[in-house]
Amino acid sequence: MVPAILTGSKLPRTAAAGLLALAIGGGAATAVAATTDESLRGPDVTIIAEKERTIYEFRQNGELRMVRVVPAFGKPYYLVPRDPTQGFGDLERADMLLPSWVIVEF
Repeated sequence: MVPAILTGSKLPRTAAAGLLALAIGGGAATAVAATTDESLRGPDVTIIAEKERTIYEFRQNGELRMVRVVPAFGKPYYLVPRDPTQGFGDLERADMLLPSWVIVEF
């Protein structure tokens, strides 16, 4: 918060703080622009809204990584592969998906 009236002793300190904030903010914008590489993007989420449930498909680099199902009634659950060591993390390559509920969350 900037005071309405600045005294002579606070003016240089406030001006220096403002210039420092501008310098840091300008550098941060450059850093953010450099990290918007295609490979660093987060997962793509496809939402399939049905009458009795909503399905969230999370994909990364085109591979299905996680499926979250939110039923109209009841608790949400996740579909996980029966054998997580097969399929290299891609759920479309898994032979069977089993439901998994969150038991405890803190």
